[in-house]
Amino acid sequence: MNRFVSFVLAAMTVAAIAGAASADTLTIGTRTETTSIFPNWWVTTPNQQVASHMFNNLVEMDEKNHVKPGLAESWRPIDDKVWEFKLRKGVKFHDGTPFTADHVIATFDHSKGIEGVGAASGAYVKAKSYQKVDDYTLRISAGKPYPLLPNEMSVLYIYPKPAPVEDFNSGKAAIGTGPYKFVEWLQGDRLVMERNADYWGSKPEWDRVVFKQIKADPSRVAALLNGDVDVIDNVPTTDIAQLKKDPKTAVAQVAGERIIMLQLDSSRDISPFVKGNDGKPLFPNPLRDWRVRKAISKAINRDAVVERVMEGAAVAAGQVATIGMFGFDPDLKPEPYDAEGAKKLLAQAGYPDGFHLTLHGPNDRYVNDAKIIETVAAMLTRVGIKSKVVTMPRATYFSRQKGGGELGAPEFSVTLYGFGTATGETMSQLWMLLHAENPERALGHANMGHYANVGADVVLDKAIVTLDDAEREKLIRQASAIYMRDVALVPLHYQVNTWATRKGLAYRPRLMEVTHAMSVTKVK
Repeated sequence: MNRFVSFVLAAMTVAAIAGAASADTLTIGTRTETTSIFPNWWVTTPNQQVASHMFNNLVEMDEKNHVKPGLAESWRPIDDKVWEFKLRKGVKFHDGTPFTADHVIATFDHSKGIEGVGAASGAYVKAKSYQKVDDYTLRISAGKPYPLLPNEMSVLYIYPKPAPVEDFNSGKAAIGTGPYKFVEWLQGDRLVMERNADYWGSKPEWDRVVFKQIKADPSRVAALLNGDVDVIDNVPTTDIAQLKKDPKTAVAQVAGERIIMLQLDSSRDISPFVKGNDGKPLFPNPLRDWRVRKAISKAINRDAVVERVMEGAAVAAGQVATIGMFGFDPDLKPEPYDAEGAKKLLAQAGYPDGFHLTLHGPNDRYVNDAKIIETVAAMLTRVGIKSKVVTMPRATYFSRQKGGGELGAPEFSVTLYGFGTATGETMSQLWMLLHAENPERALGHANMGHYANVGADVVLDKAIVTLDDAEREKLIRQASAIYMRDVALVPLHYQVNTWATRKGLAYRPRLMEVTHAMSVTKVK
């Protein structure tokens, strides 16, 4: 072999090694990790963001919560109860298995049969029937007119065959059609995925993606500044301004879908944490009076909370639907701060000297959650509602909030709560948060205060079965207006979703809080 050929071969070897060493790896620092690799587990932000990399839905959501084709190329109602989905041809699972309607049916059957605390996703198909027309045509029915059926198909991910949840978590069954393939999951540390070169959609930008769990906010920011990660989610409000100024980082933000609110116990005659000025339980429960609920809303200076507590990373809210979401009503403005008006309403309701109230909330779930509830308590105290605060870790809080009281009743009187939507439409938020509880119809399961308003529910019930988008949005707004006039809950603000990237990268922010490697692009 002559010297020239040897030189060329050596150069090629060095280049190959260098290329392998510099392969594009995107490392994302996340505050919260997934609880399972099984894609149809709890419908939570960390679970959904991981599943969306390895698996696909029939219907997908874009950055603005608008539905778009996924494994289904199109869909249409063929009558008032049945939707027909045309499936995408030529798609293969990571193991080479061709995707067909049989896999959708097998996934649905498996998901709705999973029992236990993590089986929330299966609820989206439990009340539905489905029929294979051919390998690439599927019909799905909820047994009634159901406009959100396609939206709900964006929650369930498709896999080639049923398997125990443990096999998904080990990676053995973590086989999807998504842009990335499973490599390893070291719980409490990292999840690693690699590019799916045969992906049916837009080709993945990154060779490898690593989700690195970094719970502590300061540590996550430090990891970005030190170059240990390329992207971080849930940027703490205290660091946003500085990161915006730093030439080595870029910040991406959008007012998200999550509404932060107070839920009020408006159903019980005596509420456990509402006391008179003599320290005794109040009868009747003042939270049942809309004037008291209105006074609570008026007493809260939302602009101050946004500016001082959230440091600008929030938008004051006057309704459940976030700006830009289907069903948002521009006429439903945030309640103006009016301390004197709040005092007058309390006096009209029979509480000129106020009363005592304990507010409960988590201290590790929402952005600045403990600070928010402490600030609100101080504002209520100024108008005569002498308020104290009890916060606790979310694992304890949510179980007690929902059914920690006697006979499974909610344990608390006023709670801080945050709520988004997996369907991209506020109608599902309304029926979960505000509709009177009806387990058989899966309504009101997040209605922690057991609020009920028959007039608003009738309008919402009509919206639930209205297929025409324009008419449905009109009904949603009408129901929202009734709920908000009655102060069914007290909206505070929408969280602003904030990501930060290192220089040279850009992130397309999403209304949903999920972090996607597919939304990270290189910039010059």
